[in-house]
Amino acid sequence: MELILKETIDSLGREGDIVKVKPGYARNYLLPKGKAVPANPANRLVLEKNKSEIRARLEKDQHTAEQLFKKLSGITLTFEELAGADEKLFGSVTTSDIQTQLADKKIEVDKKNILLAEAIKTLGERQVSIKVGFDLVAEITVVVAPQQADK
Repeated sequence: MELILKETIDSLGREGDIVKVKPGYARNYLLPKGKAVPANPANRLVLEKNKSEIRARLEKDQHTAEQLFKKLSGITLTFEELAGADEKLFGSVTTSDIQTQLADKKIEVDKKNILLAEAIKTLGERQVSIKVGFDLVAEITVVVAPQQADK
């Protein structure tokens, strides 16, 4: 089934793209949620009329994503957590913790865009990916250090 996307969807394409999807995905998700419309002749005419507006919006989104990418590049976040002798944390560092520290640095990121497969539960340094745009992913460094006894 051919559809015209009304918004950017990571797994399919950008706003204004004409995509082919399985009928069930279109019928059960994309159409009811208003994320796409059928690619019939009337909707194709509307798409052609709105092409420049869509292109301008996509360029603005891309510019915003590039600025966020520059802000995030090279950032190191340090978390001091209680840990046992085997370097395992008593708690964990989650996407919410990372989002909070980024917000403290005046960088707003949706926690859904922080690509962390599972919470960090050990001491050490690791790279964490943050999705900032349709096809743009920034890498930040997360350091988990043992909490000092004097705190």
